Amino acid sequence: MFCADTTCDSIVSPAVNFGERASNLPIDILLLHYTGMESADKALNWLCCEESGVSCHYFVFEDGRVAQLVPEEKRAWHAGQSCWQNEVDTNSRSIGIEIANTGHTGNYEDFPDIQIDAVIELCRDIIARNPLIVPRNVLAHSDVAPGRKHDPGEKFPWGRLHESGVGHWVKPVEGLRGGYLQLGDEGEPVAALQAMLSLYGYGLEISGKYDRFTHDCIFAFQQHFRQSKVDGVADGETLATLNELIRTIG
Repeated sequence: MFCADTTCDSIVSPAVNFGERASNLPIDILLLHYTGMESADKALNWLCCEESGVSCHYFVFEDGRVAQLVPEEKRAWHAGQSCWQNEVDTNSRSIGIEIANTGHTGNYEDFPDIQIDAVIELCRDIIARNPLIVPRNVLAHSDVAPGRKHDPGEKFPWGRLHESGVGHWVKPVEGLRGGYLQLGDEGEPVAALQAMLSLYGYGLEISGKYDRFTHDCIFAFQQHFRQSKVDGVADGETLATLNELIRTIG
């Protein structure tokens, strides 16, 4: 048993899968997930048991209850194969929050207001104690593992978190036509798109080829920043929203 790091109302539910953080990597990412399981209790039990091979630092129930599973000083096993800003050991540099929701393989419910209120309070508390977590490093699991992961998905209210002082976000640009880049395209416009995604933090090669991974990065970007249409196509709205995000990096 350990003492909770958070000042939020919470319980401690110790997980067994964790280790030491890499000493050369500061904590500078807050990574949000959904559980993707049929019930919150089953998800919490899974995250705490050795058999799962996974864990996280915090767990937020649908009714807003919070549990801490791993001390923040330890490396929880929640990100898996991933990359952000050219660093692949996401677990060593992040704090992970699992949010109870059945996800895309289930009913993928809207996130209840009381749950999001708890997530916001918890995020603000974590960031206050870990000041190297800058707004653009409050991320979705899908941002660091495009194509492999889709959580917390296009229903997650990133704009509401931003309004509460959590994360980097801009109002999605709407109504622009043209600018379509999609799977199979090649050339300088594709390379420029890849360069912008890489500049923001996505871990992709600047090849000039709109390959499957580029599609997956745009899909993940849309799930986070342009949720009204998530299709992996870099249309005018997507490109303009990406440009605005880069312009407003703090």
